[in-house]
Amino acid sequence: MTMLKVGLVAGVCGLGFLGYCIYFDHKRRSDPDFRKKLKKRREERKKREQNSSSFQAGLPDLGDQAAVQKFFMEEVALGEQFLDQGDHENCVKHLTNAMAVCGQPEQLLQVFQNMLPPTVFQMLLQNLAKLGSSQQRQSTASKSAPAEADGLD
Repeated sequence: MTMLKVGLVAGVCGLGFLGYCIYFDHKRRSDPDFRKKLKKRREERKKREQNSSSFQAGLPDLGDQAAVQKFFMEEVALGEQFLDQGDHENCVKHLTNAMAVCGQPEQLLQVFQNMLPPTVFQMLLQNLAKLGSSQQRQSTASKSAPAEADGLD
């Protein structure tokens, strides 16, 4: 008799929880801003993925030391070329790519500090900070990605 009561209580609790989930899902979906927020989240995620994939697409195979060294030298040369032309954004972009494959980024950063104008060096530091924070978000997102769901269907 007690098993029947336990089963009945468990069934009622399960049914109550299911009703609770259905009610709040309906309330969430009927919110007028829900689709706007969902679309905005998806666009931001797509933009982040494109930025990270475009950055990673240009990187050489890190196991091939010769390719890494060649890539590093090309990026530094392009950065210097853009610096001479006054195109600071592209200069910072290529120097950031060089920093990404550098074995000793702290020493390279000191060289850049002495070589670059202060405004360009600040742009480089901001770009490196942005890159670092986006990589941290990606690693966090990739760990929690299976648990994340949009719920549009």
